[in-house]
Amino acid sequence: MRFLVITLILLIQACGSLWAQTPVPGQPDSPGFLHSLMERASAAKAKVQNVGEVVLGYMGTYYEDHIQPVTDSYSEWASGIQDSLKEKIQSYMPFMATNVTDS
Repeated sequence: MRFLVITLILLIQACGSLWAQTPVPGQPDSPGFLHSLMERASAAKAKVQNVGEVVLGYMGTYYEDHIQPVTDSYSEWASGIQDSLKEKIQSYMPFMATNVTDS
């Protein structure tokens, strides 16, 4: 508990000295302030979009190279089993055929 109190006191003192060193702006709502804020927001948005595009491109390439071949083989395997089961069922029970020409 003492450590927490001492740490809090030191943190308050450090922040107080930093706050005293920062200049107070004349007008917080001046067009220059808002303009610079908009520029910073636009720059941050552009950086995030660039990083997102790179990550999505990497993920898409990884999917095409590693995941899609595996899932395609399993989907083909499942489709083959489904088709063979349909054929077996229709051969045992011709009245269950979906087309009239099959029976």
